[in-house]
Amino acid sequence: MEKQYVSPRQVDPGADFTRNHTILEGTRFKRAIFKGQYCRSFGCCEDRDDDCVTQFYEANALCYCDKFCERDTSDCCPDYKSFCREEKEWPPHTKPWYPEGCLRDGQHYEEGSVIKENCNSCTCSGQQWKCSQHVCLIEPELIEHVNHGDYGWTAQNYSQFWGMTLEEGFKYRLGTFPPSPKLLSMNEVTAPLAAITDLPEFFVASYKWPGWTHGPLDQKNCAASWAFSTASVAADRIAIQSKGRYTANLSPQNLISCCPKNRHGCNSGSIDRAWWYLRKRGLVSHACYPLFKDQNATNNACAMASRSDGRGKRHATKPCPNNIEKSNRIYQCSPPYRVSSNETEIMKEIIHNGPVQAIMQVHEDFFHYKSGIYRHVTSANEESEKYRKLRTHAVKLTGWGTLRGAQGRKEKFWIAANSWGKSWGENGYFRILRGVNESDIEKLIIAAWGQLTSSDEP
Repeated sequence: MEKQYVSPRQVDPGADFTRNHTILEGTRFKRAIFKGQYCRSFGCCEDRDDDCVTQFYEANALCYCDKFCERDTSDCCPDYKSFCREEKEWPPHTKPWYPEGCLRDGQHYEEGSVIKENCNSCTCSGQQWKCSQHVCLIEPELIEHVNHGDYGWTAQNYSQFWGMTLEEGFKYRLGTFPPSPKLLSMNEVTAPLAAITDLPEFFVASYKWPGWTHGPLDQKNCAASWAFSTASVAADRIAIQSKGRYTANLSPQNLISCCPKNRHGCNSGSIDRAWWYLRKRGLVSHACYPLFKDQNATNNACAMASRSDGRGKRHATKPCPNNIEKSNRIYQCSPPYRVSSNETEIMKEIIHNGPVQAIMQVHEDFFHYKSGIYRHVTSANEESEKYRKLRTHAVKLTGWGTLRGAQGRKEKFWIAANSWGKSWGENGYFRILRGVNESDIEKLIIAAWGQLTSSDEP
């Protein structure tokens, strides 16, 4: 007669030994073993449980994880006390042969190790990963949601945004205060009747004024779209109004570092203060005063100053911070004016006088924009309060167009320049629905006239 294997566990009198033995034998081959983490592999630690047994990896016998181990430790699994009782000390005869720590994607990490997963940090503690729960700026699920839906635009994972939280994206990548009551109470200007012409279906400022308009710069993690958009609109309009005599791009860094009242620099700012500075003090060119490599450096104080010549014009009193550039000419603008929020009036202003500044509300999906006509995509996540946060952003409208979509349907759009560099969007630009005030893009439109000032100084 073949000798049967019997577990060393003491069986209570009257117990059905045959039934228990069958269960143990079946369980012996059923339980999955993972590098000696016996109790952890199936997690049962309560009372007496004949199913709470597995094959002991080293001895080819059975070991247990139930509370009988409190009486008899001879047949307990080696990790019973550490896992079931959460004790750190191991009995001398049950020291684990496997290293303590955590596993992730097949790799072992020591206790206390910290790894980064997108914008969240995970720490190995007690053989488990404990991760922060931030909402990340880049969400692969949102990208997939947009790209598999019929929304008219495509989304992308941008490496410069990877690892940032959504809150950090709002904090560092935008940077325009909500419009002040003073701005919102400005009277809207409409074009004179004589200026009304048939508007083309497609218009781009750079086609009408080649070499006189300026492409997107990259604000990086400097929250200063208030300065970038203002300087760019002013530069375009000075070039257009001077008929190409002055085509220099103006310096947003000059505004960031020198705009005196309530100076916030890379911590957001107001466009009304930006236009005030352009009118009262003026800006030098971007070549003269380039962007700082480290916006958080302590020595990023204002490096330029100007003085009045008594006739309303100003002259620079210092050489350019970029000593290669010799021209420190000061450029000024008239007081800003508000363009009507009417779609046709905005179009007429752009085609006759040049690009304009627009203030928009940014949703979390806008950071992922790659191409197409943007419209905010409402996702299931927005049911949570943390997704309903919006921030204000300033951009430059440079034109418009019409696209014939599916089923011959026409879709109207604006063409806008962002300030996130040319690797974002459509070479730094984006298209957004026109005529429906998408993301408040038509709510507040600002423009100004250029004022030509001093000659080049030595």
